[in-house]
Amino acid sequence: VKPLFFPGGDIGRLAVSGTVNDIAVLGADPVALASGFILEEGFSISDMERILSSMKETCEESDVHVITGDTKVIEKGTLGGCVINTSGIGKRGETLENNIEIAARYREFEARWILDSNLRAGDKVILSGTIGDHGLAVLSCREGYGFGSDIKSDVAPLNKLIKQILGVGGIVAMKDPTRGGLSNVLNEWSEKSKVGILIRENEVPIHEDVRAACDMLGIDPFDVGNEGKIIIGVIPEKAEEVLEALRETREGRDAHLIGEATSKFGEVVLETVVGGRRILPPPVGDPVPRIC
Repeated sequence: VKPLFFPGGDIGRLAVSGTVNDIAVLGADPVALASGFILEEGFSISDMERILSSMKETCEESDVHVITGDTKVIEKGTLGGCVINTSGIGKRGETLENNIEIAARYREFEARWILDSNLRAGDKVILSGTIGDHGLAVLSCREGYGFGSDIKSDVAPLNKLIKQILGVGGIVAMKDPTRGGLSNVLNEWSEKSKVGILIRENEVPIHEDVRAACDMLGIDPFDVGNEGKIIIGVIPEKAEEVLEALRETREGRDAHLIGEATSKFGEVVLETVVGGRRILPPPVGDPVPRIC
């Protein structure tokens, strides 16, 4: 990420949270991480200590451990200071098994994990909170825009929140909308599950300062990456319970039911605030590069 430190987080918190969340959205319990550092010659020891402290705090927050790693040093002026590569492992737990068992009571469900291809017509789509916060926070700090507001990254490990909603049951798909944002995830789900998805624009939560900044820069907030949100596909019979469970958590207090899967068409369609409909395509390129 560039810069290494940004409003609401830093590269250390981002490295741990991103890997933990990638494991958790499959339905697994994250257990351990490996972490590799690539540092430029002369990298500040105080910055390194700050990054390691942030990683430690995020590991404690998510109950995982960094158990191995490596460090390499390269010539100055080639990286922007520091790059962190993390890998993680997780395991199946009773919460995942119970979730799948509940989903299978209402419809056919043969997958052993929570996958992009599990969505079926009628399933509801829930977003755990506001979109665009991380990408705009990084961009604002990098370019010095300021925007006259206090936009902060949403970067956070979400495995405990995910375990709580898996306990409700009926969840069939989950994804953290990082690169490519909400529109990229929805299009991946539609393609892999072979269903259409209808999203209501007025139900998608966006902070007003993020919306204003996107309008000023000509960026679609649906295409901007996030690091502390999840998109959830859930059977209709359990959607309200999952939404209620999300809203009881700090990270999910702004959760909304934003749409549903359908067999009436095969694309991702956005129902606009004025009542019309348009196709929501996947983003072309990355509107805010180097954010994760």
